[in-house]
Amino acid sequence: MISDFSERRLKMVDGQIRTTDVTSAPLLDAFLTIPRERFIGSADPAIAYIDEDIRVATGPEGPRYLMEPSPLARLIQLADVQPSDTVLDVGCGTGYSSAILSRLARSVVAVEGDSGLAAQASAALAQTGCTNVDVVTGPLSQGHSAAAPYNVILINGSVEEVPQALFDQLAEEGRLVAVEGNGNAGVARLFLKTTGVVTGRRAFNAAIKPLPGFERARVFEF
Repeated sequence: MISDFSERRLKMVDGQIRTTDVTSAPLLDAFLTIPRERFIGSADPAIAYIDEDIRVATGPEGPRYLMEPSPLARLIQLADVQPSDTVLDVGCGTGYSSAILSRLARSVVAVEGDSGLAAQASAALAQTGCTNVDVVTGPLSQGHSAAAPYNVILINGSVEEVPQALFDQLAEEGRLVAVEGNGNAGVARLFLKTTGVVTGRRAFNAAIKPLPGFERARVFEF
């Protein structure tokens, strides 16, 4: 029986997030404020604050997960979200990452390819008062060009490569954060757009679950 999720949130922040060099006060406050137990779908609320990925759906393209708190916090901190920013959350799942971002940015567009997850995200975000998030449904690799450009783009899972369509939706001086590579080979990267040119740098190693739809095109070789 869960009696006090606020205590579990505090333990998550102190034991899982602060210990991995996340120091942004607004970001830590967002993790302390947002009720993670509202965003785990049909999973047992008792596991909401474990330091593991939580499966929230199993679709035809593969399973989907709520990302472990620590790498999510590190990715968002890497993006340096500002109060005036418009953010695109790619693969928002049940909406937890969008809820965190909503506390940091002016507005968030949360794109989700699974209509069931999108519905869950919309409901959970409404229940938690995240009124500056717009949930849209569509192919994740295409982003949401109708509301572009974005100051920040977060890709919510590991990818083989970042598609050009997402780079095209970055604003000037915009930041895109993503984990490239699978499993223990995953590397978090920060991409910056300056004078129309996107450059990237390695930030830290990160083993997170893959996001379907971002596989590199296979080239036939003789």
